[in-house]
Amino acid sequence: MRKLVYSQTGTPGDPSMHGWDLAPKDAVELQKRLAQNLRLQDEFINISSVAGVDVSFNPYDPQKLVHAVVVVLEYPTLQVLEKQSVTRQVDFPYVPGLLSFREAPPVLAAIEQLAVKPDLLIVDGQGYAHPRRLGIASHLGLFLDIPTIGCAKSILVGAPAGPLAEEAGACTDLVWKQEVVGRVVRTRTRVRPVYVSAGHKISLESAVDWVLKCSRGYRLPEPTRMAHKFSNEVRKAE
Repeated sequence: MRKLVYSQTGTPGDPSMHGWDLAPKDAVELQKRLAQNLRLQDEFINISSVAGVDVSFNPYDPQKLVHAVVVVLEYPTLQVLEKQSVTRQVDFPYVPGLLSFREAPPVLAAIEQLAVKPDLLIVDGQGYAHPRRLGIASHLGLFLDIPTIGCAKSILVGAPAGPLAEEAGACTDLVWKQEVVGRVVRTRTRVRPVYVSAGHKISLESAVDWVLKCSRGYRLPEPTRMAHKFSNEVRKAE
C-alpha cells in the first residue's frame, strides 16, 4: 500500500479535481467532461489491499446527515486492516445519476483519514454503467487516482443481455444503447446478482474477476459487505 496523497480542493490544471457546490444542471455537465478522462484498462500490478466504501443515511433525518465509511482489507486473507468513518450534513438533493455529488465528499473525507492508500477500491454504486459514464466509483477513481470498481445492488441504466445461470460465478453483459457498460454477476448460488462496472484504471473483465475473488459466500463482496455493516453501525450509534 502507498501513502495517501489527497486534496479535495483540487489541483490547478487537473480536470478530475473540482469543488462540489454545484447546481444539478452544472453537475451533469461536469460529469460529461470528466468521463472523457476515464481509463478503462488495467493499470495495476500487485493488489495487496482492497477497500470498500458505503454510505448510509436516514431519509427522515431533518439534519440531513450522511454516514460515510471506508474499510480496508488485506488481500488475499480479507482481514480488516483499517476502517474510518465520517458523518456530515449534506445539502445536495437526491437526484438519480448525481449520487457522487451527495456521497463522494464525505467518502473522500473518510478515505483521507486512512494511514495508507488502498490498492483497489470497490464502491457500493455504479462506475461506467451510468447515464454519462461517470458513476460514483468512476468519480472517486479520478479523484484518488487508483483503480476503482462499481458494484451496485440495482441497475441504473441498461438491461441484461441474456439469462443468468443460478450458480455462483455466472455472468451476463449489462447493455445500454448497444454498448456493454457492465456485467450482471451472480456471487452466490440462487441469490440475486450484483451489477459490476469498471470505475477507473481497471478493465471490466478484471473488475468482475476482483469482485468474485473478494466474495466469500454472501451476495456482496467482502469489502462492500463489511463497509455496509460498518456504516449501519455508525448510523445507529448517532
